[in-house]
Amino acid sequence: MASYDLEISRTAEKQLKRLPRAEQQRIVRAMLNLAIDPRPRGSRKLIGYEDVFRIRVGRYRILYSIATQRLIIIILKVGHRRDIYRP
Repeated sequence: MASYDLEISRTAEKQLKRLPRAEQQRIVRAMLNLAIDPRPRGSRKLIGYEDVFRIRVGRYRILYSIATQRLIIIILKVGHRRDIYRP
């Protein structure tokens, strides 16, 4: 199985920097694991989107998209579960 490349959007990067250091480390570890397994156990496809998925990391969520032809995972948003789905 080929390893995927990770791309992080500016929005996700800013959101990640605002989180506590311990949470940042857990989330970065989860993002790196996505490069190995883009659909880990517990990942869910978001309803209403073409190819957007989410994974849970404690109280936080990572929203990401998978470009299977190019083997790229794009991290779209990172945030607390109460805020992540708001526009």
